[in-house]
Amino acid sequence: METSAISEAIARRLLGMMPFAAVLLIGVIAMSAQSPKRGIVRPLSDIKFAQDDDVKCLLGVLENGDPASGASTFLLQAAPNCVVAPHYHTAEEQLIVVRGDVLTGMEGMPAMVLGPGGFAMMPSKQTHWFTCKSKEGCLMFATFDRTYDIVWVKQGK
Repeated sequence: METSAISEAIARRLLGMMPFAAVLLIGVIAMSAQSPKRGIVRPLSDIKFAQDDDVKCLLGVLENGDPASGASTFLLQAAPNCVVAPHYHTAEEQLIVVRGDVLTGMEGMPAMVLGPGGFAMMPSKQTHWFTCKSKEGCLMFATFDRTYDIVWVKQGK
């Protein structure tokens, strides 16, 4: 094969790879434009809680993630006797009690009081509820494995 034929074959092959190379280049540029994720270290005394839109006796703060687009972790503070009515999320929820006694229930399971270190996992679309039973209030972490939503369940009795 002569030199010009080889050059033409190489040029055709490179042109055929152009769409792939362009997509790869765009991906590399997009990834390099995002800053690397930074760690978070924050004492409880620095937390600025905000009142929940739906449950007025519940305060919360987003600790990590983006609930609008993916996984997230919230720190929740419930007043004594605060009731969070039956609801579910599309995401799986995990709840860890830090302080206080939390009466938690889930459809199909008996209700249980969880103290500090208590853990509950509510699968996607599993109806659940909780009540803070401590005179000093309750503090909990709630994590969601994907975009956050909440669907309130009306009790039919």
